Amino acid sequence: MSIRVVVADDQAPTREGLRLLLSSEPGIEVAGTASDGFEVVAMARRLRPDVVLTDIRMPRMDGLTAIRELLALDPVPAVVALTTFNLDEYLFGALQAGAVGFLLKESDPSLILDAVRVAHEGHGLVDPQVTPRLLQHFAATSPRPRTGELATLTPRESDVLRHLAAGNSNAEIAEALVIAPGTVKVHIERILAKLGLNTRLQAALYAHRHGLVTWTDLP
Repeated sequence: MSIRVVVADDQAPTREGLRLLLSSEPGIEVAGTASDGFEVVAMARRLRPDVVLTDIRMPRMDGLTAIRELLALDPVPAVVALTTFNLDEYLFGALQAGAVGFLLKESDPSLILDAVRVAHEGHGLVDPQVTPRLLQHFAATSPRPRTGELATLTPRESDVLRHLAAGNSNAEIAEALVIAPGTVKVHIERILAKLGLNTRLQAALYAHRHGLVTWTDLP
């Protein structure tokens, strides 16, 4: 079954370019295109896409607000933010709003296609051009005491969170912990609910910031 995508950008040439790129790829179907935040939220509510690829700077409703509203839909689409502007406020704003990916419009087309596939699989992808800033930001943040929400996690949920933060897939986590992939998915859903987060990427960043793993633990 094809991955159904909705594209949002206020520039018609960009929308059309993304539509052509995605439509030309086997296994990806462009369900619709939108020109602003209001339109993409309404379209996603009606069409129920798997993935939404959205610009951040748009009229009427900006992309950051749109991301938050998209994540309130049922079913929830995976959202990848796409922007011309390589700014920290957009990078961190998009990830904090719940986007599972962040790309620059100048990214290689293959990276955009990869981001759509990865998002559909429940993972995140951040443009290599901004990844160093993302790592530096969280590496420079001192770990906070493991209290509050972290104390509500069971030992098994903490194990799952550590593996998730190390970049492991559900299948890899299941193999490492000798549990079923479906059980891993349930644990991740409970972790997100307990920590008040929306995405795996947010959970991974949360784990790093709270000292459950360090960047040197990454494979």
